[in-house]
Amino acid sequence: MTFYSFAKGIFRLQFRLMGWKVQGVENMPCEGPVILAINHVSMWDPVVAACSVPRHVSFMAKEELFSLPILGKIFSRLGAFPVKRGHGDMNAIRQSLAILKGGGVLGLFPEGTRSKTGEIQKGMPGMVLLMEKSQASVVPVKVRGTKHMFTKGWGKITIVLGQPLTAQMLKVPEGVENRREWIADRIMQAMIELPEAK
Repeated sequence: MTFYSFAKGIFRLQFRLMGWKVQGVENMPCEGPVILAINHVSMWDPVVAACSVPRHVSFMAKEELFSLPILGKIFSRLGAFPVKRGHGDMNAIRQSLAILKGGGVLGLFPEGTRSKTGEIQKGMPGMVLLMEKSQASVVPVKVRGTKHMFTKGWGKITIVLGQPLTAQMLKVPEGVENRREWIADRIMQAMIELPEAK
């Protein structure tokens, strides 16, 4: 058993005890490159999202987290890798593409940072670059109830996975100046329109 599988099993048990609800797992492709595009309200979002799908998910995370003495090593062992925010971090892009071109699953928070209001914010077009270069499908994921999870999240954690989106499905109309921004907006809109878990 890998460290990832062990940690995932422990957290899944904890989340079940907390009464989490997961919907749309059948929308997750069983194989091939996939980008999980997840809204971001809490540091627990990657853990909850990874536990909600059957496949191994590698996350891009801000590089500051990897300088923390213990947590940095845990993140690395879980397959996460650092990204320098506010730059075009070519190392992070190359690592992301390597994961996707190897048929893996990449977890992304296209808003770029946590939403202070809980409302889903504008998505960054870098997600579309990865989608196009790797021919990965994008699965929009809406996570709720993770803010103050262990004090206020009991019975409120929900995860909904939407239908996979591909570049072929997101045809950009003529006259659009920034095509990647337009596609990113469509993906974020699909995330916003996901129903609340029942």
